[in-house]
Amino acid sequence: MIKNPAKFFAVYLVLATYSAAALDLEPEKFNLPDIGDSSGTLISPVQEQELGEAFFRSLNSQIDVNQDVEIQEYIETIGSKLVANSDSPGNPFHFFVVNDNAINAFAGPGGFIGVNSGLILTTEAESELASVMAHEIAHVTQRHLYRAFEAASRLSIPTAAATLAAILLGTQSPELAQAAIVAVQASSIQFQIDFTRDNEMEADRVGMQTLANSKFDPRSMPIFFERLQQSSRYYGRGIPEFLRTHPVTSSRISDTRGRAEKYPYQQYPDSLGYLIAQAKLRVSTSHDLSSVQDYFKIRLNQGTVQQRAIARYGLGLVYLKQQQFNDAAVLFKQLMTEYPEQTHYVTAMAKTAQESRDYPAALNLYKKALFQFPGNTALKMDYISTLLKIGKPEEAREIMLLLTPKIKQSALYLKLLAQIYSDLQQPAESHRHLAEYYYKLGQNEAAIIQIKLAQKAAGLSQHLSAILDERLAFFINEERERKLDR
Repeated sequence: MIKNPAKFFAVYLVLATYSAAALDLEPEKFNLPDIGDSSGTLISPVQEQELGEAFFRSLNSQIDVNQDVEIQEYIETIGSKLVANSDSPGNPFHFFVVNDNAINAFAGPGGFIGVNSGLILTTEAESELASVMAHEIAHVTQRHLYRAFEAASRLSIPTAAATLAAILLGTQSPELAQAAIVAVQASSIQFQIDFTRDNEMEADRVGMQTLANSKFDPRSMPIFFERLQQSSRYYGRGIPEFLRTHPVTSSRISDTRGRAEKYPYQQYPDSLGYLIAQAKLRVSTSHDLSSVQDYFKIRLNQGTVQQRAIARYGLGLVYLKQQQFNDAAVLFKQLMTEYPEQTHYVTAMAKTAQESRDYPAALNLYKKALFQFPGNTALKMDYISTLLKIGKPEEAREIMLLLTPKIKQSALYLKLLAQIYSDLQQPAESHRHLAEYYYKLGQNEAAIIQIKLAQKAAGLSQHLSAILDERLAFFINEERERKLDR
Protein backbone atom coordinates (compact mmCIF):
# COMPACT_ATOMS: atom_id res chain seq x y z
CA MET A 1 0.00 0.00 0.00
CA ILE A 2 1.25 3.44 -0.87
CA LYS A 3 1.38 5.53 2.29
CA ASN A 4 3.04 8.67 1.02
CA PRO A 5 0.68 10.72 -1.17
CA ALA A 6 3.66 12.05 -3.07
CA LYS A 7 4.43 8.54 -4.21
CA PHE A 8 1.04 8.53 -5.80
CA PHE A 9 1.48 11.62 -7.94
CA ALA A 10 1.55 9.78 -11.25
CA VAL A 11 -1.84 8.29 -10.50
CA TYR A 12 -3.37 11.68 -11.04
CA LEU A 13 -2.13 12.05 -14.57
CA VAL A 14 -5.22 10.29 -15.84
CA LEU A 15 -7.32 13.09 -14.44
CA ALA A 16 -5.00 15.73 -15.81
CA THR A 17 -6.70 15.35 -19.18
CA TYR A 18 -5.20 11.89 -19.74
CA SER A 19 -1.76 11.74 -21.27
CA ALA A 20 -1.50 12.02 -25.03
CA ALA A 21 0.45 8.78 -24.93
CA ALA A 22 -2.90 7.02 -24.95
CA LEU A 23 -3.33 8.05 -28.57
CA ASP A 24 -0.70 5.56 -29.62
CA LEU A 25 -2.71 2.64 -28.25
CA GLU A 26 -5.59 0.84 -29.89
CA PRO A 27 -8.72 0.78 -27.72
CA GLU A 28 -8.63 -3.01 -27.63
CA LYS A 29 -5.10 -2.91 -26.18
CA PHE A 30 -5.87 -0.60 -23.27
CA ASN A 31 -5.11 -2.42 -20.01
CA LEU A 32 -6.36 -1.59 -16.57
CA PRO A 33 -3.71 -2.37 -13.94
CA ASP A 34 -4.95 -3.31 -10.50
CA ILE A 35 -3.07 -1.24 -7.95
CA GLY A 36 -5.62 -1.27 -5.16
CA ASP A 37 -9.24 -0.76 -4.43
CA SER A 38 -11.23 2.38 -5.15
CA SER A 39 -12.22 3.03 -1.55
CA GLY A 40 -9.67 5.77 -1.03
CA THR A 41 -7.48 3.80 1.38
CA LEU A 42 -4.37 4.44 -0.72
CA ILE A 43 -4.40 8.12 0.13
CA SER A 44 -6.36 9.92 2.82
CA PRO A 45 -8.75 12.76 2.00
CA VAL A 46 -6.48 15.19 3.85
CA GLN A 47 -3.44 14.05 1.87
CA GLU A 48 -5.37 14.21 -1.38
CA GLN A 49 -6.49 17.77 -0.63
CA GLU A 50 -2.94 18.78 0.27
CA LEU A 51 -1.66 17.40 -3.01
CA GLY A 52 -4.53 19.08 -4.87
CA GLU A 53 -3.73 22.48 -3.44
CA ALA A 54 -0.05 22.06 -4.31
CA PHE A 55 -1.06 20.98 -7.81
CA PHE A 56 -3.20 24.10 -8.23
CA ARG A 57 -0.37 26.35 -7.05
CA SER A 58 1.93 24.76 -9.61
CA LEU A 59 -0.67 25.29 -12.33
CA ASN A 60 -0.96 28.95 -11.36
CA SER A 61 2.75 29.42 -11.93
CA GLN A 62 2.49 28.15 -15.51
CA ILE A 63 -0.93 29.03 -16.88
CA ASP A 64 -3.26 32.03 -16.88
CA VAL A 65 -6.06 31.24 -14.44
CA ASN A 66 -8.99 33.60 -14.93
CA GLN A 67 -9.36 36.07 -12.03
CA ASP A 68 -12.71 37.60 -13.03
CA VAL A 69 -14.92 37.24 -9.96
CA GLU A 70 -18.17 37.01 -11.94
CA ILE A 71 -16.80 34.25 -14.17
CA GLN A 72 -15.38 32.41 -11.16
CA GLU A 73 -18.71 32.58 -9.35
CA TYR A 74 -20.49 31.24 -12.43
CA ILE A 75 -18.18 28.24 -12.97
CA GLU A 76 -18.40 27.41 -9.26
CA THR A 77 -22.20 27.65 -9.37
CA ILE A 78 -22.61 25.24 -12.26
CA GLY A 79 -19.93 22.93 -10.84
CA SER A 80 -21.52 22.87 -7.38
CA LYS A 81 -24.92 22.12 -8.91
CA LEU A 82 -23.48 19.12 -10.76
CA VAL A 83 -21.57 17.82 -7.72
CA ALA A 84 -24.69 18.09 -5.55
CA ASN A 85 -26.48 15.78 -8.01
CA SER A 86 -23.58 13.38 -8.56
CA ASP A 87 -23.11 9.98 -6.93
CA SER A 88 -20.64 11.55 -4.43
CA PRO A 89 -22.16 14.88 -3.38
CA GLY A 90 -19.90 15.10 -0.33
CA ASN A 91 -16.66 15.17 -2.31
CA PRO A 92 -14.77 18.47 -2.28
CA PHE A 93 -14.39 20.10 -5.71
CA HIS A 94 -12.80 23.32 -6.90
CA PHE A 95 -13.65 24.74 -10.32
CA PHE A 96 -11.75 27.37 -12.27
CA VAL A 97 -11.43 28.81 -15.78
CA VAL A 98 -8.16 28.96 -17.72
CA ASN A 99 -7.62 31.78 -20.20
CA ASP A 100 -6.65 29.57 -23.12
CA ASN A 101 -8.31 29.33 -26.53
CA ALA A 102 -7.51 25.62 -26.80
CA ILE A 103 -10.60 23.41 -26.47
CA ASN A 104 -9.89 21.52 -23.27
CA ALA A 105 -11.00 20.60 -19.77
CA PHE A 106 -9.14 18.66 -17.11
CA ALA A 107 -9.19 17.49 -13.52
CA GLY A 108 -6.51 16.99 -10.92
CA PRO A 109 -6.08 15.75 -7.36
CA GLY A 110 -8.37 17.10 -4.70
CA GLY A 111 -11.15 17.64 -7.21
CA PHE A 112 -9.55 20.64 -8.92
CA ILE A 113 -11.30 20.90 -12.28
CA GLY A 114 -10.28 23.44 -14.90
CA VAL A 115 -12.15 24.45 -18.04
CA ASN A 116 -10.44 26.37 -20.82
CA SER A 117 -12.10 29.52 -22.11
CA GLY A 118 -11.82 28.00 -25.58
CA LEU A 119 -14.09 25.12 -24.62
CA ILE A 120 -16.65 27.44 -23.00
CA LEU A 121 -16.76 29.55 -26.16
CA THR A 122 -17.09 26.45 -28.37
CA THR A 123 -20.21 25.25 -26.60
CA GLU A 124 -23.49 26.33 -28.15
CA ALA A 125 -25.61 25.69 -25.06
CA GLU A 126 -25.05 25.68 -21.32
CA SER A 127 -25.95 21.99 -21.16
CA GLU A 128 -22.99 21.23 -23.45
CA LEU A 129 -20.61 22.89 -21.00
CA ALA A 130 -22.31 21.07 -18.13
CA SER A 131 -21.91 17.75 -19.98
CA VAL A 132 -18.13 18.16 -20.16
CA MET A 133 -17.92 19.16 -16.50
CA ALA A 134 -20.15 16.24 -15.47
CA HIS A 135 -17.87 13.91 -17.43
CA GLU A 136 -14.79 15.22 -15.59
CA ILE A 137 -16.57 15.01 -12.23
CA ALA A 138 -17.38 11.37 -12.98
CA HIS A 139 -13.71 10.58 -13.57
CA VAL A 140 -13.07 11.84 -10.05
CA THR A 141 -16.03 10.23 -8.30
CA GLN A 142 -15.39 6.87 -10.00
CA ARG A 143 -11.74 7.10 -8.87
CA HIS A 144 -10.38 6.18 -12.28
CA LEU A 145 -7.09 7.78 -11.31
CA TYR A 146 -6.42 5.09 -8.72
CA ARG A 147 -6.82 2.38 -11.32
CA ALA A 148 -4.93 3.94 -14.19
CA PHE A 149 -1.34 4.23 -12.95
CA GLU A 150 1.19 2.28 -10.98
CA ALA A 151 3.90 4.43 -9.40
CA ALA A 152 6.52 4.29 -6.71
CA SER A 153 8.64 7.25 -5.70
CA ARG A 154 9.83 9.31 -2.80
CA LEU A 155 8.98 12.70 -4.15
CA SER A 156 7.78 15.41 -1.82
CA ILE A 157 4.29 16.77 -2.34
CA PRO A 158 5.55 20.08 -3.85
CA THR A 159 7.65 18.22 -6.42
CA ALA A 160 4.92 15.68 -7.12
CA ALA A 161 2.44 18.47 -7.74
CA ALA A 162 4.87 20.45 -9.89
CA THR A 163 5.68 17.39 -12.01
CA LEU A 164 2.02 16.60 -12.43
CA ALA A 165 1.31 20.15 -13.54
CA ALA A 166 4.23 20.06 -15.97
CA ILE A 167 3.03 16.82 -17.55
CA LEU A 168 -0.51 18.19 -17.71
CA LEU A 169 0.70 21.27 -19.54
CA GLY A 170 2.96 19.04 -21.60
CA THR A 171 -0.07 17.69 -23.41
CA GLN A 172 -0.10 21.09 -25.05
CA SER A 173 3.67 21.65 -24.99
CA PRO A 174 5.83 18.65 -25.96
CA GLU A 175 8.91 20.41 -24.57
CA LEU A 176 7.34 20.67 -21.12
CA ALA A 177 6.18 17.07 -21.28
CA GLN A 178 9.67 15.83 -22.15
CA ALA A 179 11.20 17.88 -19.35
CA ALA A 180 8.71 16.45 -16.88
CA ILE A 181 9.40 12.89 -17.99
CA VAL A 182 13.15 13.46 -17.63
CA ALA A 183 12.51 14.75 -14.10
CA VAL A 184 10.46 11.65 -13.34
CA GLN A 185 13.14 9.33 -14.63
CA ALA A 186 15.81 11.20 -12.71
CA SER A 187 13.92 10.43 -9.52
CA SER A 188 13.74 6.71 -10.35
CA ILE A 189 10.00 6.75 -10.76
CA GLN A 190 8.43 3.93 -12.70
CA PHE A 191 5.05 4.57 -14.18
CA GLN A 192 2.94 3.33 -17.02
CA ILE A 193 0.01 4.78 -18.86
CA ASP A 194 -2.52 2.14 -19.74
CA PHE A 195 -6.00 3.47 -20.29
CA THR A 196 -9.24 1.70 -20.98
CA ARG A 197 -12.09 2.82 -23.12
CA ASP A 198 -14.29 1.62 -20.25
CA ASN A 199 -13.07 4.63 -18.24
CA GLU A 200 -14.45 7.01 -20.83
CA MET A 201 -17.70 5.13 -21.27
CA GLU A 202 -18.23 4.92 -17.52
CA ALA A 203 -17.56 8.65 -17.18
CA ASP A 204 -20.08 9.24 -19.98
CA ARG A 205 -22.70 7.07 -18.29
CA VAL A 206 -22.24 8.46 -14.78
CA GLY A 207 -21.82 11.99 -16.09
CA MET A 208 -25.04 11.80 -18.08
CA GLN A 209 -26.95 10.71 -15.00
CA THR A 210 -25.47 13.65 -13.08
CA LEU A 211 -26.38 15.92 -15.98
CA ALA A 212 -30.02 14.81 -15.99
CA ASN A 213 -30.32 14.98 -12.20
CA SER A 214 -29.03 18.57 -12.38
CA LYS A 215 -31.78 19.54 -14.86
CA PHE A 216 -29.46 19.88 -17.86
CA ASP A 217 -30.08 18.32 -21.27
CA PRO A 218 -28.65 14.76 -21.47
CA ARG A 219 -28.70 15.02 -25.28
CA SER A 220 -26.11 17.77 -25.09
CA MET A 221 -23.36 15.24 -24.40
CA PRO A 222 -23.54 13.31 -27.71
CA ILE A 223 -24.33 16.55 -29.58
CA PHE A 224 -21.19 18.26 -28.33
CA PHE A 225 -18.96 15.21 -28.82
CA GLU A 226 -20.28 14.68 -32.34
CA ARG A 227 -19.74 18.32 -33.30
CA LEU A 228 -16.15 18.17 -32.05
CA GLN A 229 -15.55 14.94 -33.92
CA GLN A 230 -16.96 16.34 -37.16
CA SER A 231 -15.03 19.60 -36.88
CA SER A 232 -11.75 17.82 -36.11
CA ARG A 233 -11.31 16.89 -39.76
CA TYR A 234 -10.57 20.55 -40.44
CA TYR A 235 -7.93 20.83 -37.73
CA GLY A 236 -5.33 18.50 -39.23
CA ARG A 237 -2.50 18.13 -36.72
CA GLY A 238 -4.04 20.89 -34.63
CA ILE A 239 -6.82 18.65 -33.33
CA PRO A 240 -8.46 20.05 -30.16
CA GLU A 241 -6.67 18.90 -27.01
CA PHE A 242 -9.92 17.63 -25.57
CA LEU A 243 -10.16 15.09 -28.38
CA ARG A 244 -6.52 14.08 -27.96
CA THR A 245 -7.01 13.33 -24.28
CA HIS A 246 -10.64 12.16 -24.49
CA PRO A 247 -10.82 10.23 -27.81
CA VAL A 248 -14.37 10.31 -29.15
CA THR A 249 -15.37 7.30 -31.21
CA SER A 250 -18.53 6.67 -33.19
CA SER A 251 -19.47 3.93 -30.74
CA ARG A 252 -19.16 6.33 -27.78
CA ILE A 253 -21.34 8.89 -29.53
CA SER A 254 -23.87 6.19 -30.40
CA ASP A 255 -23.87 4.88 -26.84
CA THR A 256 -24.39 8.30 -25.27
CA ARG A 257 -27.09 9.17 -27.80
CA GLY A 258 -28.92 5.96 -26.99
CA ARG A 259 -28.78 6.67 -23.27
CA ALA A 260 -29.86 10.30 -23.75
CA GLU A 261 -32.94 9.29 -25.73
CA LYS A 262 -34.27 7.45 -22.69
CA TYR A 263 -34.83 10.78 -20.94
CA PRO A 264 -37.99 12.78 -21.75
CA TYR A 265 -37.44 15.72 -24.07
CA GLN A 266 -37.89 19.24 -22.77
CA GLN A 267 -36.50 22.75 -23.23
CA TYR A 268 -33.33 23.67 -21.33
CA PRO A 269 -32.84 27.45 -21.54
CA ASP A 270 -29.37 28.88 -20.94
CA SER A 271 -28.83 30.81 -17.73
CA LEU A 272 -27.86 34.47 -17.76
CA GLY A 273 -24.63 33.55 -15.99
CA TYR A 274 -23.60 31.31 -18.89
CA LEU A 275 -24.31 33.98 -21.50
CA ILE A 276 -22.51 36.64 -19.43
CA ALA A 277 -19.46 34.41 -18.96
CA GLN A 278 -19.31 33.65 -22.69
CA ALA A 279 -19.55 37.35 -23.59
CA LYS A 280 -16.84 38.37 -21.13
CA LEU A 281 -14.48 35.58 -22.23
CA ARG A 282 -15.09 36.32 -25.91
CA VAL A 283 -13.88 39.88 -25.35
CA SER A 284 -11.14 39.33 -22.78
CA THR A 285 -9.41 36.47 -24.62
CA SER A 286 -9.70 37.87 -28.14
CA HIS A 287 -6.73 39.13 -30.13
CA ASP A 288 -9.01 40.65 -32.76
CA LEU A 289 -11.55 42.98 -31.18
CA SER A 290 -12.89 44.13 -34.55
CA SER A 291 -14.13 40.61 -35.33
CA VAL A 292 -15.65 40.32 -31.85
CA GLN A 293 -17.37 43.66 -32.38
CA ASP A 294 -18.83 42.37 -35.65
CA TYR A 295 -19.92 39.18 -33.88
CA PHE A 296 -22.03 41.09 -31.36
CA LYS A 297 -23.36 43.62 -33.90
CA ILE A 298 -24.74 40.82 -36.05
CA ARG A 299 -26.62 39.46 -33.03
CA LEU A 300 -28.16 42.74 -31.90
CA ASN A 301 -31.40 41.86 -33.69
CA GLN A 302 -31.24 38.07 -33.51
CA GLY A 303 -32.49 35.48 -31.04
CA THR A 304 -34.46 35.94 -27.85
CA VAL A 305 -34.82 39.17 -25.91
CA GLN A 306 -32.17 37.93 -23.46
CA GLN A 307 -29.76 37.03 -26.26
CA ARG A 308 -30.17 40.46 -27.84
CA ALA A 309 -29.48 42.06 -24.46
CA ILE A 310 -26.30 39.99 -24.15
CA ALA A 311 -25.25 41.17 -27.62
CA ARG A 312 -25.51 44.76 -26.39
CA TYR A 313 -23.62 43.84 -23.25
CA GLY A 314 -20.85 42.18 -25.25
CA LEU A 315 -20.63 45.17 -27.59
CA GLY A 316 -20.37 47.43 -24.55
CA LEU A 317 -17.47 45.31 -23.25
CA VAL A 318 -15.71 45.75 -26.59
CA TYR A 319 -16.15 49.52 -26.39
CA LEU A 320 -14.87 49.48 -22.81
CA LYS A 321 -11.76 47.54 -23.80
CA GLN A 322 -11.21 49.99 -26.67
CA GLN A 323 -11.60 52.86 -24.16
CA GLN A 324 -14.65 54.18 -25.99
CA PHE A 325 -16.21 54.99 -22.65
CA ASN A 326 -19.17 57.06 -23.87
CA ASP A 327 -20.33 54.35 -26.26
CA ALA A 328 -19.97 51.71 -23.56
CA ALA A 329 -21.85 53.82 -21.01
CA VAL A 330 -24.81 54.30 -23.36
CA LEU A 331 -25.29 50.54 -23.74
CA PHE A 332 -24.76 49.67 -20.09
CA LYS A 333 -27.12 52.42 -18.93
CA GLN A 334 -29.83 51.08 -21.22
CA LEU A 335 -29.34 47.58 -19.83
CA MET A 336 -29.39 48.84 -16.24
CA THR A 337 -32.70 50.57 -16.88
CA GLU A 338 -34.29 47.59 -18.61
CA TYR A 339 -32.94 44.98 -16.17
CA PRO A 340 -32.63 46.65 -12.74
CA GLU A 341 -32.32 43.27 -10.98
CA GLN A 342 -29.23 42.17 -12.95
CA THR A 343 -25.99 42.98 -11.13
CA HIS A 344 -23.77 42.32 -14.17
CA TYR A 345 -24.99 45.42 -15.97
CA VAL A 346 -24.52 47.62 -12.90
CA THR A 347 -20.99 46.28 -12.46
CA ALA A 348 -20.18 47.00 -16.11
CA MET A 349 -21.52 50.56 -15.83
CA ALA A 350 -19.53 51.22 -12.65
CA LYS A 351 -16.42 49.69 -14.23
CA THR A 352 -16.80 52.05 -17.18
CA ALA A 353 -16.98 55.05 -14.84
CA GLN A 354 -13.96 53.78 -12.93
CA GLU A 355 -11.80 53.23 -16.01
CA SER A 356 -12.78 56.61 -17.44
CA ARG A 357 -11.60 58.06 -14.07
CA ASP A 358 -15.02 59.36 -13.18
CA TYR A 359 -14.49 58.09 -9.65
CA PRO A 360 -17.41 59.95 -8.00
CA ALA A 361 -19.84 58.35 -10.45
CA ALA A 362 -18.23 54.93 -9.95
CA LEU A 363 -18.42 55.19 -6.15
CA ASN A 364 -22.04 56.30 -6.32
CA LEU A 365 -22.95 53.35 -8.54
CA TYR A 366 -21.15 50.85 -6.30
CA LYS A 367 -22.76 52.22 -3.13
CA LYS A 368 -26.25 52.07 -4.59
CA ALA A 369 -25.66 48.60 -6.04
CA LEU A 370 -24.29 47.21 -2.76
CA PHE A 371 -27.33 48.57 -0.93
CA GLN A 372 -29.50 46.67 -3.40
CA PHE A 373 -27.25 43.59 -3.65
CA PRO A 374 -25.37 43.43 -0.31
CA GLY A 375 -24.10 39.91 -0.87
CA ASN A 376 -22.57 40.44 -4.32
CA THR A 377 -18.83 39.66 -4.16
CA ALA A 378 -17.95 41.05 -7.60
CA LEU A 379 -19.41 44.44 -6.69
CA LYS A 380 -17.46 44.50 -3.43
CA MET A 381 -14.15 43.62 -5.10
CA ASP A 382 -14.58 46.31 -7.76
CA TYR A 383 -15.63 48.82 -5.10
CA ILE A 384 -12.45 48.03 -3.14
CA SER A 385 -10.33 48.61 -6.24
CA THR A 386 -11.99 51.97 -6.82
CA LEU A 387 -11.45 53.04 -3.21
CA LEU A 388 -7.76 52.21 -3.51
CA LYS A 389 -7.43 54.22 -6.70
CA ILE A 390 -8.73 57.34 -4.98
CA GLY A 391 -6.62 56.88 -1.87
CA LYS A 392 -9.13 55.48 0.63
CA PRO A 393 -7.43 52.32 1.94
CA GLU A 394 -9.15 52.41 5.34
CA GLU A 395 -12.60 52.26 3.72
CA ALA A 396 -11.34 49.52 1.42
CA ARG A 397 -10.20 47.47 4.42
CA GLU A 398 -13.64 47.79 6.00
CA ILE A 399 -15.23 46.34 2.85
CA MET A 400 -12.65 43.54 2.84
CA LEU A 401 -13.94 42.41 6.23
CA LEU A 402 -17.36 41.77 4.67
CA LEU A 403 -16.08 39.30 2.08
CA THR A 404 -16.81 35.58 2.30
CA PRO A 405 -14.23 33.12 3.70
CA LYS A 406 -13.90 31.55 0.26
CA ILE A 407 -12.92 34.77 -1.54
CA LYS A 408 -10.45 35.45 1.28
CA GLN A 409 -8.55 32.37 0.12
CA SER A 410 -8.07 33.76 -3.39
CA ALA A 411 -4.91 35.28 -4.81
CA LEU A 412 -6.82 38.41 -5.82
CA TYR A 413 -7.89 39.03 -2.23
CA LEU A 414 -4.31 38.72 -0.97
CA LYS A 415 -3.05 41.10 -3.65
CA LEU A 416 -5.63 43.73 -2.72
CA LEU A 417 -4.91 43.29 0.98
CA ALA A 418 -1.19 43.80 0.34
CA GLN A 419 -1.97 47.03 -1.49
CA ILE A 420 -4.23 48.21 1.33
CA TYR A 421 -1.49 47.73 3.93
CA SER A 422 1.03 49.42 1.66
CA ASP A 423 -1.25 52.46 1.35
CA LEU A 424 -1.74 52.42 5.12
CA GLN A 425 2.04 52.64 5.57
CA GLN A 426 2.30 49.17 7.10
CA PRO A 427 5.10 47.61 5.00
CA ALA A 428 5.53 44.48 7.12
CA GLU A 429 1.89 43.46 6.66
CA SER A 430 2.03 44.42 3.00
CA HIS A 431 5.07 42.22 2.31
CA ARG A 432 3.59 39.43 4.42
CA HIS A 433 0.42 39.28 2.32
CA LEU A 434 2.36 39.66 -0.91
CA ALA A 435 4.31 36.59 0.17
CA GLU A 436 1.07 34.65 0.56
CA TYR A 437 -0.07 35.96 -2.84
CA TYR A 438 3.09 34.69 -4.54
CA TYR A 439 2.79 31.38 -2.73
CA LYS A 440 -0.73 30.99 -4.11
CA LEU A 441 0.76 31.47 -7.57
CA GLY A 442 3.38 28.79 -6.97
CA GLN A 443 6.24 31.30 -6.80
CA ASN A 444 8.00 30.18 -3.62
CA GLU A 445 11.21 32.13 -4.17
CA ALA A 446 9.27 35.38 -4.57
CA ALA A 447 7.34 34.53 -1.39
CA ILE A 448 10.61 34.04 0.51
CA ILE A 449 11.89 37.43 -0.68
CA GLN A 450 8.71 39.15 0.50
CA ILE A 451 8.89 37.55 3.95
CA LYS A 452 12.51 38.68 4.33
CA LEU A 453 11.50 42.21 3.34
CA ALA A 454 8.74 42.11 5.94
CA GLN A 455 11.23 41.06 8.60
CA LYS A 456 13.32 44.15 7.86
CA ALA A 457 10.43 46.52 8.55
CA ALA A 458 10.71 48.71 11.63
CA GLY A 459 8.55 48.26 14.72
CA LEU A 460 7.63 44.58 14.31
CA SER A 461 5.48 43.23 17.11
CA GLN A 462 6.51 39.97 18.76
CA HIS A 463 3.38 38.29 17.40
CA LEU A 464 3.98 39.38 13.79
CA SER A 465 7.67 38.50 14.04
CA ALA A 466 6.75 34.96 15.11
CA ILE A 467 4.32 34.63 12.19
CA LEU A 468 6.98 35.78 9.72
CA ASP A 469 9.56 33.35 11.14
CA GLU A 470 7.12 30.46 10.84
CA ARG A 471 6.12 31.29 7.25
CA LEU A 472 9.71 31.80 6.17
CA ALA A 473 10.68 28.40 7.57
CA PHE A 474 7.69 26.84 5.81
CA PHE A 475 8.48 28.39 2.42
CA ILE A 476 12.20 27.55 2.65
CA ASN A 477 11.50 23.95 3.66
CA GLU A 478 9.05 23.45 0.81
CA GLU A 479 11.46 24.94 -1.71
CA ARG A 480 14.28 22.77 -0.34
CA GLU A 481 12.17 19.63 -0.69
CA ARG A 482 11.30 20.53 -4.26
CA LYS A 483 14.95 21.08 -5.20
CA LEU A 484 16.17 17.91 -3.47
CA ASP A 485 13.86 15.82 -5.65
CA ARG A 486 15.21 17.21 -8.89
